[in-house]
Amino acid sequence: MKITIRQEQEKDYAYVENMTREAFWDVYQPGASEHFVLHKLREADCFIHELDFVAEHKGKIVGHVISTCAKVVDEQGEVHEILCLGPICVSPEVQGQSIGSQLIEHTKNVARQMGFKAIALLGNPSYYHRFGFVNAAQFHITTHEGVNFDPFMILELTTGSLTGISGKFYEDPVFFVTEEETEEFDKAFPHKEKHVTDTQLSV
Repeated sequence: MKITIRQEQEKDYAYVENMTREAFWDVYQPGASEHFVLHKLREADCFIHELDFVAEHKGKIVGHVISTCAKVVDEQGEVHEILCLGPICVSPEVQGQSIGSQLIEHTKNVARQMGFKAIALLGNPSYYHRFGFVNAAQFHITTHEGVNFDPFMILELTTGSLTGISGKFYEDPVFFVTEEETEEFDKAFPHKEKHVTDTQLSV
């Protein structure tokens, strides 16, 4: 599918939040919280307007990706700024047509031009490995809790950009939302039934 990618504008926010809700509904949990996280990210200090993109097809928004400021703190307490990618979504009716791939590659290119060293994320390894993301353990970087698991991945934006950098990764606290907060925010959207499925919580 041929798309154009541009920076998201404030007038797009409500539409993109609803698209994000639709794309994530019942995928990783009953209902979704990603649209609420996205809403909070745009109001947080970690927000980077230059790395907030929408994909359009024939004038309609069909995808979105955001990357925000994050950090790796080493054993000496030194802070190393990197990026955290996500949420990223594609409108359910056009998924599987490389829109997400194009958004990720665009993000990588712009972030590299902006001088960022790396991008971290939590996601499906079989999907993100194709873009060069690898298990963060390869760089001796753990979550802020000091653990590693396959969905926690990092991409060096230039070869060797993480040389000498290790420690614990910290995303912005706004990523951590409560069920109560999410349900209150969700009242502004059309009602949807939540469902439990066998594939949830298995990123």
